[in-house]
Amino acid sequence: MNTPANQDDDLRCAEYALGVLDAAERRELEQAASTSPQIRTSLDQWQQRVAPLVDDVPPVTPAPRVWLRIQRDLGFPANAGAKPTTPASLWDNLNLWRWLGIGASVATLVLVAVNVNTLTERTKPGGPAPAATSAYLVATLARQDGVAHWTATVDTRRSSMVVVPAVKPTIDAGKATELWLIPKDAKPIPLGVFAADQPASMTLPPEILAQINSNAVLAVSIEPPGGSPTGQPTGPVVATGAVRPA
Repeated sequence: MNTPANQDDDLRCAEYALGVLDAAERRELEQAASTSPQIRTSLDQWQQRVAPLVDDVPPVTPAPRVWLRIQRDLGFPANAGAKPTTPASLWDNLNLWRWLGIGASVATLVLVAVNVNTLTERTKPGGPAPAATSAYLVATLARQDGVAHWTATVDTRRSSMVVVPAVKPTIDAGKATELWLIPKDAKPIPLGVFAADQPASMTLPPEILAQINSNAVLAVSIEPPGGSPTGQPTGPVVATGAVRPA
């Protein structure tokens, strides 16, 4: 029996189109789409919505040193005399690097679109009453000059947060980045140390989740490995962002 595509299915289809699901999650969704016309339709719609975004990014030919660095970082033997021709693997795919450059911003737009679509469905005649608040909260953590370093998305239903780098921050050796929640008129609350240059997922205890609202701010400070020894920021705060509904 086929089941209608719900908000969770719609979000998974959006994540599939963005390419942020792992291999097992992609296979699971593909299997679900093969038996559910609703999920198949949602997946097709998201792929049509997201694909044009790549076309708006002008192609850039990476310098030879970029490929050499990629080979070195991935542990492959460098071949100084060879230049990449046709993409032979995922890592040679120029679209992958273009996606990485715009992924953080698109992810936030996807969350907004999912909630708008859901709200539209709920406000149709005969549909259930609209929810009082969004299931997602977002924050763009930026430096004082406005340059975004990370985006944070809170899923209030799953009590989880995902932090995604918007750039590749340079962190001194022997230092770590720690995320803080600053409720209105309250002291910072440590949320955990995370890798500055890759997506990080955090589980939020109920008492913490209850304080993440539109009056709160997220911040990132530079701390010793393992995090602040005092329970409060000890190093410089390099980025902050107000929490808002998605």
